[in-house]
Order: sequence, then C-alpha cells, then structure tokens
Amino acid sequence: MEALLSRPAVVALAVLGAILALAASLLRASGKLDEAQAKRLNVVAYVVMGASMLLFALAGLRGVPG
Repeated sequence: MEALLSRPAVVALAVLGAILALAASLLRASGKLDEAQAKRLNVVAYVVMGASMLLFALAGLRGVPG
C-alpha cells in the first residue's frame, strides 16, 4: 500500500490519465476512433486520474512522506 501512496506512483497515474485523455481527443479528431470509443477512452482516463487524486488525498491523510 505504501508503494501506491508514494509520490512517483501518484504522479505516474496522473500523467497516464492525462495521456489517455489526450490520446482520446487526438484519435477522435483524426478519425481513428468513433465517438463511442473516444468517450470510453475518456472515461478510462478520468478513472485513472481520479484514482491518482484519491491516492494523493490518502497519502496526505496518512502523512506518508514523498
């Protein structure tokens, strides 16, 4: 659990979520994904970013050092 609450893990999840959201937008704009596929990829991206925010908050509440 401590590994998930570490700063690198939290930042990695946030960056992964951002990359997925960007990929959804770019792939939709280029026509490689249809609207439904892009929406699903965006949902995955926001779930990953939400997990990052949750872990960030938990780390702060537990006082886990960076």
